[in-house]
Amino acid sequence: MKNSIKYILASIFSIISLSCKKVDASVSYNKGDLTVFTDESFKSVTEALADGYMASYPETHIKVTTKKEDLGFVDLVDGKAKIIVLSRDLSAKEIKAYEDKVELKFIPARFAADAVVFVVPKESSKTSISMDEITNGLQSDAKDFIFDGTNSSNLNFVAQKIGKLPKDLKFSIISGNQNIIEQLNKYPNKIGVVGLNTFSRPYDKTAEKLREMVKILPVEKNGKLYTADVTQLRGMKYPFTRVLYFLTNEGGFNIANGFIRYSCTQLGQMIVEKEGLQPYNLYKREVQMR
Repeated sequence: MKNSIKYILASIFSIISLSCKKVDASVSYNKGDLTVFTDESFKSVTEALADGYMASYPETHIKVTTKKEDLGFVDLVDGKAKIIVLSRDLSAKEIKAYEDKVELKFIPARFAADAVVFVVPKESSKTSISMDEITNGLQSDAKDFIFDGTNSSNLNFVAQKIGKLPKDLKFSIISGNQNIIEQLNKYPNKIGVVGLNTFSRPYDKTAEKLREMVKILPVEKNGKLYTADVTQLRGMKYPFTRVLYFLTNEGGFNIANGFIRYSCTQLGQMIVEKEGLQPYNLYKREVQMR
């Protein structure tokens, strides 16, 4: 009888021990797999941050998958995605849906200032574009503006900035930001609308080639011209500056929240800067003289 009781207790403790080990193995920021859904417009900076995280934690594997911004948000709320990158402001209805279904407070993890830019072929005589031109042009049957598709971050953000709904805008489509730049010379009277991160990397050969193919138009607002350079992104002066942020449905400190924390720390922000974007979190640099 005593041996039977000992056997039962040993079995119970063994099961508890195995269960604890299983939980400990699953809750970790430094090992495991993660898929990050991001719009194609800011895939480059997301991949760079993922590479940095995997270099710091070799037992992690992060896959960056492109998905239209709106569709990625739906997947996150439905539990089909663990973490996504967004740029537009969510509506009160969307925030409520997130908080009700995910059962977490809506806390965006901001990590970079990017921009939507308007480009024309290098040979174009056009030198700038006004807010009125953008607003009126996106309601014209001429469809002079080329976006990378519906439900995309670029379209959503521009619509939000000019106070319109994406479904009410009129535009042409070429799939992919890079494709817009590469094919724009076929449509000399059109204006491409792309994400700055598409070609913002200063020393990347592909980005350099893309920059040589087009010119970025300064945006005129209230009589002043604004360019999408680092200084004006930092001060949020360029009218189409957008802040990129992560959103997750992970409640504990697992790999998704580990990746978010890394991206917002000084090391992650240095990667953002190397991508040619403006880091959201600025860190004071101190030099000690002796």
